[in-house]
Amino acid sequence: MSERKLRLGAFIQATGHHIAAWRHPGSQADSGTNIDHYQQVAQIAERGLFDLVFLADSPGIYARGDDAARSRYGRIATFEPVTLFAALAATTRHIGFVATDSTTYNEPWLLARKFASLDHISKGRAAWNVVTTGNEQAAGNFGQAEHLAHALRYERAEEFLDVVTGLWDSFDDDAFARDKASGVYFDPDKLHTLNHKGKHFSVTGPLNISRPPQGHPVIVQAGSSDAGRELAARTAEVIFAAWQTLEEAQAFYRDVKGRLARYGRSPDDLKIMPGLSAVVGRTQEEAEAYNRQLQDLIHPDVGISILQPFFPGVDLTAYDLDGPLPPFAANTNGTTSRLALVTDLAQRGDLTLRQLYENLAGARGHRVVVGTPEKIADEIQLWFENEAADGFNIMPPVLPESLDLFVELVIPELQRRGLFRTEYEGATLRENLGLRRPASRYAVTDEVRRSA
Repeated sequence: MSERKLRLGAFIQATGHHIAAWRHPGSQADSGTNIDHYQQVAQIAERGLFDLVFLADSPGIYARGDDAARSRYGRIATFEPVTLFAALAATTRHIGFVATDSTTYNEPWLLARKFASLDHISKGRAAWNVVTTGNEQAAGNFGQAEHLAHALRYERAEEFLDVVTGLWDSFDDDAFARDKASGVYFDPDKLHTLNHKGKHFSVTGPLNISRPPQGHPVIVQAGSSDAGRELAARTAEVIFAAWQTLEEAQAFYRDVKGRLARYGRSPDDLKIMPGLSAVVGRTQEEAEAYNRQLQDLIHPDVGISILQPFFPGVDLTAYDLDGPLPPFAANTNGTTSRLALVTDLAQRGDLTLRQLYENLAGARGHRVVVGTPEKIADEIQLWFENEAADGFNIMPPVLPESLDLFVELVIPELQRRGLFRTEYEGATLRENLGLRRPASRYAVTDEVRRSA
C-alpha cells in the first residue's frame, strides 16, 4: 500500500476569500472577469503542485443588504466556472478544475454534456461540485416563485446525479473506431440510451459526446447536513467541509467515512478536504499585521450584510456593533449546516456583531490560521495525521498574493515533512487524487452480451 499523501486544493474566490480583499493592494480588483488574473492564479497553483483549483458559484447575485452594502461588495460580477476552466485548461497541464453547478437550477442532460466536454478539453482534469443551492434569491431567475425546500432539493439532487452519471456512460470507452479504411466511425452496439423516467426527470439520452477520459468527472460535494452527508457517502469522491476544531472535524470524518460501506465503497473512495484560510507571514508579527490590515478594510455595511442571512427579518443596523448578538434563526431554507456552524462559533466565543463578522469575513465559517509557514504546516499536519482530513482546500485571503506566498513558503515546509508530493503522480485529476476510474454501468451487460 502506498504511503498516504496530503491532497491540496486552491479555492480561488475572485479577488480572494477575505470579504474586503478587492480593496487590498495585493489583489486584482477586477479579477472576477479578468482571464489573465485566473490564468496567473491557476499557474501559481500548478507550480505549487496543487491537485486542483476550486471555484464556487451561484445561479444569481449573492450580495445582500441595501444599496450602500451592495455597492461595496467585490464579487458582483464573475465568470461562469465551466467556461472559465475550459480556457484555463489550455494554459495548464496538470491542475484539476472543480466547477460548481446546481442540481436545483439545471437540467441533467445539459450539465452532463458540459462537464464531459470540460473533461475532454482538459484531458481528464474536470470535477463537478454538486450543490443544491443555498441562495434563496436564485429562484426568481428560473421562473420559480420560491426556493425549493431543503429536503426536496436533496431528493432532486439524488436523482439528478443518477441521470448525469448514466448519461456519461452513453458510449462505451471503445465505441469509436474511426476507421477510415472501412468507413466505420463507431459501433452502434456500444451506444446506450438511458430512458430514465423518475419523479423529477424524464431523460431519454444518449449524450452526444464520447465517454469522458476519467470515465466520470470527479464528483465533489460540500453539504454537512445529514442529507448532505448521506448523499456524499453514496456519490461523492471529494467532500469540502467547514469545521473550526479538530474534534468536530474528526467526528465528521468518522461519520461520513463510516457511511460508505453500506454503498459498497471503501474509505479511500472519498477524500475529505476541509477549507482552511491561511494568512501567511515570514514571522508571526508579519502575519498578524497582514490580517489586521484586511480586517480594517471591512466596511460595517458589508460586515452586517455577511451576517444578515443568519438573522432573517432582524434589522441588524439597530444593534450596537460591539454589543451582544440578537437571537439566531431557528432554521433556514438556505444552507442549514452553515447556520449551525455560525451559531456555534458565536456562542462558543460569546462574540459581538463586529467580532462575528470579522470571524466570517476571511472564510465564511471555515478555519482561519494566521502565522508562519511552520505554524500553518503544524495545523495541517495535526488534522491530516489524526483522521480529521485527507487534505485541505486552501482559501487564500487575497489573490494572487496570498496563494503565491503559500506556494513559496508553506509548500516547501510540507514537502520537507514528507507530507506532500514533489511532482505530479498522474495525468488526470483522478490519478493525482488516488481515485479509481469508474467502470461504465453497462460494462457487465456488454460483457455478457459479447460472451453469449
